[in-house]
Amino acid sequence: MRTPASSTTRRGVLALGTAAAATPWLGTAAARADTHPGELDELGITELRRRMAEGRLDAERLTRYYLERLERLDPLLHAVIEINPDALREARRRDAERRARGPLHGMPVLLKDMVETADRMHTTAGSFALEGLRPAADATVAARLREAGAVILGKTNLSEWAGGMSLTHHAGWSARGGQTRNPYKLDRSPSESSSGTGVAVAANLCVAGIGTETNGSIIDPSSANCVVGVKPTVGLVGRGGVIPGVPSQDSVGPMARTVRDAAILLGTLVGVDDRDPATRASRGRFHRDYTRFLDADGLRGARIGVPRSVYFGYSHHADEIAERAIAVLGKAGATIVDPADIPTAERLEDLPGSMVVQVHEFKRALNAYLAAAPGDHPRSLAELIAFNRAHADRELRYVRQDGLEAVQRLDFTEREYREALAANHRLSRAEGIDAVLRAHDLDALVMPTTGPPAKIDLIRGDAHGGGASTPAALAGYPAISVPAGFAFGLPVGLTFMGTAWSEPVLLRLAYAYERASGVRRPPAYRRADVGF
Repeated sequence: MRTPASSTTRRGVLALGTAAAATPWLGTAAARADTHPGELDELGITELRRRMAEGRLDAERLTRYYLERLERLDPLLHAVIEINPDALREARRRDAERRARGPLHGMPVLLKDMVETADRMHTTAGSFALEGLRPAADATVAARLREAGAVILGKTNLSEWAGGMSLTHHAGWSARGGQTRNPYKLDRSPSESSSGTGVAVAANLCVAGIGTETNGSIIDPSSANCVVGVKPTVGLVGRGGVIPGVPSQDSVGPMARTVRDAAILLGTLVGVDDRDPATRASRGRFHRDYTRFLDADGLRGARIGVPRSVYFGYSHHADEIAERAIAVLGKAGATIVDPADIPTAERLEDLPGSMVVQVHEFKRALNAYLAAAPGDHPRSLAELIAFNRAHADRELRYVRQDGLEAVQRLDFTEREYREALAANHRLSRAEGIDAVLRAHDLDALVMPTTGPPAKIDLIRGDAHGGGASTPAALAGYPAISVPAGFAFGLPVGLTFMGTAWSEPVLLRLAYAYERASGVRRPPAYRRADVGF
């Protein structure tokens, strides 16, 4: 089995002070971008496309702009694990096409390093063990982005194996990418596991990005990095060609600076995927244009519930921000039902069946993926664990692999798994989210996404005090996190949660809240230690 080679890592390409020498095409980006630093920051897809239509901007200049920012800022952030060496070539090809394919035409986007791309980049889940993996085809989401004319700018760092490596939280750390840092305060966690995508979007290193979520991995880093994250209904977005976690819970979704941009991206990603049987249930339920549901007055007449039990009380900072957000919702015309508790909330947070489902599905899905994936790499979970032990100086320098080892050690019968999955779904769906929505005739629930980001602690792991993700994760239902406020300069998001296929409603509510609150602001990259 091959030994990991540092020469192929992103860190070797973007080392501070050596990037221009290592990659001449990147070193010339700043000189040829024809834009001033910060000129395009915070601009959304609609405005960027308008400038392109007017001839004031093109895909190549926009791509160079982001490459220059990556060269300048990413040595601080470690958000991007690898840059697409063909990004500028892709951008020129977009400019040469006579007609734009849609709103994403020419837009540079970043993908979490769980999404396969059939190009010169790796797909590794942050692990040296998969450096030899070169897929024969794009993942479905990558293919749809290319079909829409997007420019794949690169891959983002993550919590290695999407947080499955360790039983402790080492948010944004991977052996290949190192430690991703929160752009609002560099000693703070970016949250996991779509850490790099959240940071890159927040720091204006791309137009938008793609994350994946099993439980909190899109909405938590969106909260921690003051961006919008959409965790779709399981089956709305195809997962073909995405390294699996827990298939009954896994989602792929957009992360962007605005709800509108997230809606544009979602409309590109949805649809039946021949490689993902779960998407068959989305027939007649997905929409190619989610922007038509956006309404600045969309909170008027809405009924929104506040589940106090479990999802408040773990952080007084998050509670204070959520209370202010709820007041904004009411002022904008929503009827607030408070409390509107999820009847099964306490049971969902400590559900034995959740562990059974995760172990059973993760082991089987990962073994199947490794066995079928091309290249020279471990072919099973057991071989992956052995690889990490053999290269412990790099793979296990900070993070133990007790998570992978527990999954390998534990085993459950098919009957135990089926019973646990049925219980998870019943308690989170009919007796959980759907029960409270039905009881109070609600459009959605709102709660703080999670608390302010904790300090990075590579030795002991980051603290993680609570969050909103579990009900939607176990149910396979949608959730959207939107920036809600700051505690000592650290972002906190507000989550809108609903029933299956309710993305149009959630986007409408989230957009109206975003317009009424105006919370989003770019990061300051502060180093000073401000505790609380």
